[in-house]
Amino acid sequence: MARRKKKQPKLTLGKVIFSLLILLLIVLVAYFGKPYISEYLEDNHDDDHEKVVSGELSIHFLELGNKYTGDSVYIKAGDVDILIDAGSRGNSADDIAGYLNEYMTDNTLEYVIVTHAHQDHISGFVGTSSIPGIFEQFECEVIIDFPMTNATSKVYQNYVLKRDAEIEEGATHYTALECYNNENGASRTYELSDGIELEILYNYYYENKTSNENDYSVCLMINQGSKHFLFTGDLEAEGEEKLIEYNDLPEVEVFKAGHHGSYTATSTALLEVIKPKIICVCCCAGSDEYTSNPDNMFPAQAFVSRVCHYTDQIYVTSVADDSEAGYTSLNGNIVILSSAEGVTVNCSNNNTILKESDWFKGNRKWE
Repeated sequence: MARRKKKQPKLTLGKVIFSLLILLLIVLVAYFGKPYISEYLEDNHDDDHEKVVSGELSIHFLELGNKYTGDSVYIKAGDVDILIDAGSRGNSADDIAGYLNEYMTDNTLEYVIVTHAHQDHISGFVGTSSIPGIFEQFECEVIIDFPMTNATSKVYQNYVLKRDAEIEEGATHYTALECYNNENGASRTYELSDGIELEILYNYYYENKTSNENDYSVCLMINQGSKHFLFTGDLEAEGEEKLIEYNDLPEVEVFKAGHHGSYTATSTALLEVIKPKIICVCCCAGSDEYTSNPDNMFPAQAFVSRVCHYTDQIYVTSVADDSEAGYTSLNGNIVILSSAEGVTVNCSNNNTILKESDWFKGNRKWE
């Protein structure tokens, strides 16, 4: 028996018009709704991004208890504690340790970064005959330091001895080059807390000789979502040129001034790339420790003349004076707090920006 054919639906004018209206509606929604869809996606992307930067980060540029210029920067990201350098002299170890103990509960530095072999960056790790160094006062889990050096000084030799003793007690040691190359268990980036990461940047002088010890400095970035915080040790202009050449540097929220605000660092070439919003200078302003030329004393006039085109949010730890101690606080300990709400500055002495300080008005020009 022949199979009965299915009855085909009858196409009416009403159905044709309805179908055309539906098609027209789809086209209109696709065309006119696109901006609103994009805005919705962007808003949701921003919400996700804010979640990435929701972790709280604090960065502390420390005064070091004497009249000498030096670096020591403490960073806290969640429960992770990081110390970059420990200058300026052996007796600074007590001041650094006292400060850290206000924020640390487990006596453990998860990361210690040592930028280069100069006394004003390493002597606090060594300490003195009566004051234990940072390596002795704290458990250090990971130590990252400079791959190359020309140093032969006693303080450098003692640094190596104290560092190696810490390694014997269980610390892990990498050079910055091992980190950058992801070699021997090291990593280029370390996740710290809630989307905050420590990134070791490439420095040409990690594996090429130079007569300028400062250019061996370990360079690193702290990344917090779209916020970036740059640390270059005492890297000077030639090293900064290489840093730009070999790294894709973003604009940054905070830059630790190169080489304590020297006229030889924080070049225009670097500033044009990173466009810092805040600059923190670890130095004793106006000290003749390294030069008798007033214009070149930290922070140098040439430094001011370059950075003034990018920001006036410049903070300085200390200033030289005629007191028995030889110094007093300018801003004091400079504390940067960064969270999803933004970036704020709070200093232990005052929050006066450099160009509005009495020392600046008597010694520098904003030009």
